[in-house]
Amino acid sequence: MTPKMAFSAEVLCFDEAAECKRIENSIRKHVRELKRRGAVVGLSGGIDSSVVAALCARALGKERILGLFMPESEAPDESLRLGSMVAESLGIRTELEDIGPVLKAAGCYRRRDEAIRRLMPEYGDGWKSKIILPGATEKSAYQVFTLVAQSPEGEEQRLRLTLEAYLGIVAATNFKQRVRKMMEYYHADRLNYAVAGTPNLLEYDQGFFVKNGDGAADFKPIAHLYKSQVYALGRYLGLPAEILESVPTTGTYTLPQTQEEFYFTLPYDKMDLCLYGRNHAVPPEDVARAAGLTAEEVAQAYRIIDAKRKAAHYLHLPPLLVEAENANR
Repeated sequence: MTPKMAFSAEVLCFDEAAECKRIENSIRKHVRELKRRGAVVGLSGGIDSSVVAALCARALGKERILGLFMPESEAPDESLRLGSMVAESLGIRTELEDIGPVLKAAGCYRRRDEAIRRLMPEYGDGWKSKIILPGATEKSAYQVFTLVAQSPEGEEQRLRLTLEAYLGIVAATNFKQRVRKMMEYYHADRLNYAVAGTPNLLEYDQGFFVKNGDGAADFKPIAHLYKSQVYALGRYLGLPAEILESVPTTGTYTLPQTQEEFYFTLPYDKMDLCLYGRNHAVPPEDVARAAGLTAEEVAQAYRIIDAKRKAAHYLHLPPLLVEAENANR
């Protein structure tokens, strides 16, 4: 009997050259099937959009890619700088769309602040905020969001969010992703291009996207790759070092915020192993040894994965039709 191999992070290793070739062939096929001439990629300065832009440029030619920068008044300055660095390294055309005026006109900032004031009446001009979840390593029975608010004087307050306040904050901030996608499709329609989506497997599986916002795209070339694998492709593709060394952030709230504290509850490399383990029925104690966690922490991560996957079902659904069974006939 062949001895059982110990579970390790090597399960996420793969042939980067072969995978790049496979994805590039897929991109060409999808764009051809859609009868489009090229691709639009929203560049955030993060690893995912950078890798997607690089793969599209290799697949279609750099002259048929448009990189889109979409800053707003609350977005980190680093996003535009890093995105510009990537575009320059790839030699692709770019456009800049300041979405701040659109967000202000739609009441994005006002509606969010009103939702916060339901919980914290003193919140106003000069304040900054974010919402966070307890980490998977924290002993918490429920995944309940906490509001972190910082006064103009730098004093920090933390309050557990009510459902009403949480829904109001998220509904308002979702304007940002939806307006960005609107801009992507404007340029795609103008150029007869397809819109490239940028979610990785962790985001796609766990619902870390806004329906009809960053969840919308004509094709999603890295939605099958764990975040660790996206970084590996970034290294293979020769992306700038700053991109490869960056910590994944949301860029949505006014206080600095990592994806870990907002949604995933663990650093991406540990969450990748937990998701792989859950997908392949690996016992928590085996994943724990590879991820540097306890078996109970992995079991908690499994429970979080299952809960988020259940919630993500709605996000993945297409519009429901009266005669759904006849829709494709």
